Amino acid sequence: MPHFEPAVWRRSLPLRSLILASWLWPVPGAFAQAHQHTMTGDSPRDRYAITATRVDQMPKIDGVLDEDVWRQAKVVDAFTQQEPREGAPATERTEVRVLYDGRTLIVGVHAFDRHPSAIVATEMRRDSDRLLDEDNFQLILDTFNDSRNGYMFVTTPLGAKLEQQISDEGEGNNRAGLINTNINKNWDGVWDVAARITDDGWVAEIAIPLTTLRFPEGTDQTWGINFERNIRRTNEQVFWAPIPKAYTLTRVSMAGSLTGLRSLSHGLDLKLKPYVVSGVRANHTSPGLESPSFLRDVGLDAKYGVTGGLNLDVTYNTDFAQVEVDEQQVNLTRFSLFFPEKRDFFLENAGLFKMGTGGTFTSSTVETDLFFSRRIGLSDTGTPIPIIGGARLAGKSGRHNVAVLDIQTDSAFGKAGNNFLVGRYSSDVLKRSRVGAIVVDKETTGGDPHFNRTIAADANLVLWSSLQINSFVAKTSTPGLDGKDLAWFGRIAYRDPSWNLWLNYEDVQDNFNAEVGFVQRRGIRATKAYFSPTPRPGRAHIRMLEPMAVLTYVTDQQNRMVGRTQHFMNGFYMQDGSFLNVIYQRNLDVLDAPFKLQNVTIPIGTYKFDELDLTYNTNPAKRFYERFTWQPMEFYGGTRQTVSAAVGVRASSHLSSELQFSRNDVTLPYGAFLTNLAILRVDYAISPRATIRSLTQYNSFTSEVTNSIRFNVIYRPGSDLYIVYNDLQQTGLPQSAFAPSDRQIVVKLNYLLAR
Repeated sequence: MPHFEPAVWRRSLPLRSLILASWLWPVPGAFAQAHQHTMTGDSPRDRYAITATRVDQMPKIDGVLDEDVWRQAKVVDAFTQQEPREGAPATERTEVRVLYDGRTLIVGVHAFDRHPSAIVATEMRRDSDRLLDEDNFQLILDTFNDSRNGYMFVTTPLGAKLEQQISDEGEGNNRAGLINTNINKNWDGVWDVAARITDDGWVAEIAIPLTTLRFPEGTDQTWGINFERNIRRTNEQVFWAPIPKAYTLTRVSMAGSLTGLRSLSHGLDLKLKPYVVSGVRANHTSPGLESPSFLRDVGLDAKYGVTGGLNLDVTYNTDFAQVEVDEQQVNLTRFSLFFPEKRDFFLENAGLFKMGTGGTFTSSTVETDLFFSRRIGLSDTGTPIPIIGGARLAGKSGRHNVAVLDIQTDSAFGKAGNNFLVGRYSSDVLKRSRVGAIVVDKETTGGDPHFNRTIAADANLVLWSSLQINSFVAKTSTPGLDGKDLAWFGRIAYRDPSWNLWLNYEDVQDNFNAEVGFVQRRGIRATKAYFSPTPRPGRAHIRMLEPMAVLTYVTDQQNRMVGRTQHFMNGFYMQDGSFLNVIYQRNLDVLDAPFKLQNVTIPIGTYKFDELDLTYNTNPAKRFYERFTWQPMEFYGGTRQTVSAAVGVRASSHLSSELQFSRNDVTLPYGAFLTNLAILRVDYAISPRATIRSLTQYNSFTSEVTNSIRFNVIYRPGSDLYIVYNDLQQTGLPQSAFAPSDRQIVVKLNYLLAR
């Protein structure tokens, strides 16, 4: 379901002034309101407050709120609807209590429901996106009380878990299906939960060790906090501190206050996680590797809290054998595709290292991120490169945000190893704004000397609650690429419950070469304007409409047009959670050099083509759900038809499966090709702590079938056992259809020692 969240700066001063004036013209009322809000002190932090109760004996985490300590705790129970009737009281009662003992924060939730048999709860897998489509309870903690960043925890009536780190309030391309670099959903924090369905609803107990969180030094603490409950059978979302419909729980500037926190302790704040790996691999396609090879390795990860807000992470002989494989994508452009980071060492506080366009140019093939951690320890094809070791210091001290990383990789694939040094600093200014800089240095160690450096500064200014300006300017340095090595980006965005308006501008010069970044296109100037109201007709079972108009205009450095997209869409969000999307798009692409697409070479020329996109998603909370997209289009002088579909089933609270299929049928004057990509995912949750995940992928163009099966058991919080099996079959080879040409089984055990 394509969406866009972008906008653009123009280069000329008069136009910039005109844009700024037009944006600010309707704002004085909003400014006055915000000013009055501040002067009266009537902020969400003041209106919504809960006092945490300190106890000497913590309750047992069993999903039963029967201990005496729970009766001592303060209760909040006034929740307000965001959907479907904004501002109305919740239709079901929710009670929340907060306890702590100086080392652990515990939240007790009693989610009353007059129809407990209708509670939607079928998912038990950790970190499943499906948890957000079922009955759930969500908690966010702004531990630095800075109205910018937070830790988010989600649980369900079955005790399933999902956690995320939030930076800059999750702002960015946070619409469904798109990249949002300010929501780190791959972060794995150590916490515990127990939940159960009762005769009057469901109950959950959430225990968060304070060593999982970073917070400032000080005897007395006040944190930002907010709660959300999703009542899925009525598609109702309710909040404790109300959030307008334009935003989500990540809007921590609208959170309430958690008070009464005194003498919190991280303890020694030292975590050691040694690991051992063993396995065997057989490769029948590479000469000399036909015989099985045995894998044996040990390593260590360590984490130390330098201060209450700063973590030092050290890794030696780093291994990522347990990491899930990437889902394959079919690339029908001449630009590189984005694959997300999934490796643990790079995930925590990843938002502190970010600088770039942040997904605001998604679907425009001009995205630029100045630091992309997948450039470390992975080849361009995703093959692992050995990491000898490294260290990372990241966190917050007062208004100062610090992130430093140094990693050394080993030689691999006939190339020497590299040292990667990244330093990122930003300072909080005003109420929700920040300014900062980054330095990225890559140095070849051994072999032919080589270096690549990036230096940049950025600003994220939130001038009013709905008006935001983002920008960066960057320069690279690479031997042999002198001059024309700058890039800069500007964005002005206005977003409220009724309007979404953005304007982006990006300029990437010919020799801008961020080798440790993600730069889709060089030598371009891109402008993107976005307009989308969000009317709510309240009839015909429609919850919200999303009409949209987007214009993208790309030139080279001499201002010659090399690309243009005119995008018109209307999305229909239905009351039951289903979604219908209709898109008409007009494209222009100028090729100054031929490029190879699959097995066909597209010659130089100017190409215009129109496309239609029809997408329908059924209610994702149903046990059986479907997604379907049909895209007929003109394509580089020929035609292309894309059909993609997915069908999923949650057979029980333990077993779920989803099959995805996409087919691209391309006919061009220069040749034709057909690609089929199928992905089958099967998940079996023995319990919330023990899961088996199987991922099978078939790609007709590469004639490969890959299988990955991963068993994971969390035998104690923070300690895991993984058994991973991977194989690859090249179906084009003259051999048995069920004879993998490359297979591997790996066992990895780690153990968390925390003081």
